[in-house]
Amino acid sequence: MRIENSFIPVQGVGEATEQKLWSNGITHWDEFDGSVVGPTRADRIETFIADAWPHLDDGDASFFDRNLPSGERWRLYENFRPETCFFDIETTGLDHHRDRVTTVSFHRDGETTTLVQGEDLTADTLARQFEDAKLLVTFNGKRFDVPFLETSFGVDLDMPHVDLMYPCKQLGYSGGLKSIEGELGVERDEPDITGKDAVRLWREYERGDESALDTLVSYNRDDAVNLQSLMETVQDKLHQDVFETAREQ
Repeated sequence: MRIENSFIPVQGVGEATEQKLWSNGITHWDEFDGSVVGPTRADRIETFIADAWPHLDDGDASFFDRNLPSGERWRLYENFRPETCFFDIETTGLDHHRDRVTTVSFHRDGETTTLVQGEDLTADTLARQFEDAKLLVTFNGKRFDVPFLETSFGVDLDMPHVDLMYPCKQLGYSGGLKSIEGELGVERDEPDITGKDAVRLWREYERGDESALDTLVSYNRDDAVNLQSLMETVQDKLHQDVFETAREQ
């Protein structure tokens, strides 16, 4: 589903009105002709579309992020797929004021990069990884990954962000990343380890076990890479539930 299919960014247009438009064959901005809705709402929609096209042409994801309801940010993905940054962190604990970030893995445009505490994980290297990203994708990142990075490194991650935990809940999937992956058939190349294992592996590495770091990095990289697979799956399911179902009515 693309942003051009969406009408709920318009003030005064909710899910019911959007689905009414879709079910009447108005599934794209270019198809809107003022019918189906009243004149005031039609004017709002026409004004929004005229304003939105230049923002879309400029790749301005923030404009749509500000106007979409928070639960509908998944709709940004199809348009901004090439500029999407999937990332995941590992830490020594759960308190972003006291504990440390140990590794951060990024998956973007088919490439995966991992930064490691004490080697190449700095504020500058983090900033470069996020440079030019139009959309962030995490799992529980709004409450965990982002506060950790902002507190620990002073980076500013105030940009469009899809935290997959929430659209998964919208689809009826709850629990942690690994359990949801299992339910949705998203496979992992490496054996699963827990967050506690990640802390243990870092401690073992600090005591000189290089193989423990290799295992931790592999685990962290899998998390970042699998976020893309999960995003694709979630988007497809929501597209079917939200858009295709309305069109078939």
